Amino acid sequence: MHKHQYFDSGFGSGIKTDSILTPAVMYKVRLAVPMALYVLFYCVSFLLIENWNRLRYTVIHTAVDDAVPFCEWFVIPYLLWFAYVCGFTFYMFLHDEERYHEIGTFLAIGMTVFLAVSVCFPNILYLRPDTMPRNNILTYLCERLYAVDTPTNVTPSIHVYNSIAVMITVWYTKAGIFRHLWSKIAITVQGLSIILATMFIKQHSFSDVVIATGLALFSYILVFRLGFVAVGKKRRKEVRRSVFEH
Repeated sequence: MHKHQYFDSGFGSGIKTDSILTPAVMYKVRLAVPMALYVLFYCVSFLLIENWNRLRYTVIHTAVDDAVPFCEWFVIPYLLWFAYVCGFTFYMFLHDEERYHEIGTFLAIGMTVFLAVSVCFPNILYLRPDTMPRNNILTYLCERLYAVDTPTNVTPSIHVYNSIAVMITVWYTKAGIFRHLWSKIAITVQGLSIILATMFIKQHSFSDVVIATGLALFSYILVFRLGFVAVGKKRRKEVRRSVFEH
């Protein structure tokens, strides 16, 4: 006799045999492919745009930028952004398939708009300090960041936009540790610190933050209020059927 176990694919639980392990992995792989392909497309496009020397750039600057002091401590949440967005999205992929598709769609909308803006509206900022006001490990990290990340194509801020995507999604999910209020608050606070960091280490202008927030509001309405997802429920069921029922 085969040993039985329960398996939950996100569409309900049922008794399955040990042989379900391979189809389960196949199912997850197929669900991951659209996002993986988009990330590849985005990274290649971003690198091409970053290395595209334009003749003219629009300077991004506001009066608020002059009032915000440079503070190297904010480089910590700024760098944690990569783990913050990728880690949360991967957790949704593993534990809350519906929210995974929602945040995936949310991220893709903003990142695509960012690429389009960067091509059609080349922009640049001159907010970074010429010399660091202090000499410590944090200012060193800022200098390394400046060296690998040009001050061009900064609006809308993807750091801000993607952080808002995480902050919104965490309040909709009840998966795993995010059932608890403290975890939702922690993710929200960390997201806000990342948004502030973009301005305090002079990586973005206040206007970049405002535009990214407006774009995130649009995506929130489209995805979470109107129910638009790049891979809809019908397609997800087709993927599951192709794996589990053949």
